Amino acid sequence: MSDSGIKSELLKLDDNSEQVSPIVYGEVKSKSNPNGKTILFYNHYDVQPAEPFELWDDDPFSGKIDGNFIYGRGASDDKGELITRIKAVEYLLNETGDVPCNVKFLIEGEEEIGSSHLEQYLIKYREKFSCDATIWEFGYVDEHERPIISLGMKGLLCVELHAKFANADLHSSLAAIVDNPAWRLVHALKTIRGENGRINIKNWNTDIRDFLPEELECIRQEHFDVSEFKKSYELSHIFNEDNIEEVKKALVGGVTSNISGLFSGYIGEGSKTVLPSTAMAKLDFRLVPDMIPQKQFELLRKHLDKNGFSDIELKFLSGEPACRIPLNDEFAKLVEASAKEEYGEVIKSISSPGTGPMWYFNKILGCPCVSIGCTYKYSRIHSPNEFARIDLIKKTTKLIGNIVEKYGKITDKKLEEK
Repeated sequence: MSDSGIKSELLKLDDNSEQVSPIVYGEVKSKSNPNGKTILFYNHYDVQPAEPFELWDDDPFSGKIDGNFIYGRGASDDKGELITRIKAVEYLLNETGDVPCNVKFLIEGEEEIGSSHLEQYLIKYREKFSCDATIWEFGYVDEHERPIISLGMKGLLCVELHAKFANADLHSSLAAIVDNPAWRLVHALKTIRGENGRINIKNWNTDIRDFLPEELECIRQEHFDVSEFKKSYELSHIFNEDNIEEVKKALVGGVTSNISGLFSGYIGEGSKTVLPSTAMAKLDFRLVPDMIPQKQFELLRKHLDKNGFSDIELKFLSGEPACRIPLNDEFAKLVEASAKEEYGEVIKSISSPGTGPMWYFNKILGCPCVSIGCTYKYSRIHSPNEFARIDLIKKTTKLIGNIVEKYGKITDKKLEEK
């Protein structure tokens, strides 16, 4: 960022917060339009773990370039996206010596673990981060080369379930008389979600905000190719694949219960006849407006107790509420117009299927957040051989530049058409 002409610094919560990842902050004030609009780019510099390493074709941190592709952990999520923002600003500075509107960068290091300190950062540095609108950290491009503009993100609740019986692993012959914590956990997990994906926890959906008529119409207009999706991931089936409208509604506004990890006993090569003493499961639940993670956590605890699993320990790992801005938001219209200039056809979505801390920006900074970016829909983010497409990085860099230029032309509180 410094090499690109962006004034940068590291922000910390306090002098003793060495265990908290710092935020990289950047700012470029407009010389020609200092009292104009301010746009904030939110991104993150942390990535998912690269394991299992053996499934990568090359070193996951080599950034190998092969034709139109850059391979590596974080190539799309979020390094490819971040570079489009930086290079767009760098281009404007090199060409004109200025930016059309004020520009800020907030790049955090804990997004992949739930942005656990971001709310504190936003509160402490509220004035420094103040802005009129935020471009979110990513955006998908579908299989038909159309960028997907997302106006929201699902929330998230991450938990761990622990079961423990004996004080040490036992010989498996004792399974005739000693219960197994892995089986105990399996029985508990079975009560949480049905085979159709439906969550069986009482009152789980009570606080869900209904879709507005215009949101339902937007969902109907979205494209989703079931056959292409199944082919890309080599899937034999997906939920409700014969009802495309339900599939699309689920992606942008459906709750989920996902087992992201299971561990118990011996999982090495060959067999080991052991009766494990402990078992653990990691679960994540995608939430939608207006569900509150802490309240959903309590509902899960009550569910386990009611079904006879009060002995299972439940840990709260992280949680983020969902966020969704109105379809008629004026900044969203500006982003859409910029995307059409570069890509032609554009898809507008009421929400991403994924999660990020958008709710905090909307609540604390009081600004609309819009997702737009260069991540190809099937770029294997969070998986081995993650990649970014160079052509999409270039096109999105131009798109970001278009957004900044258009935003610099806005002079009053209400965004006007160019």
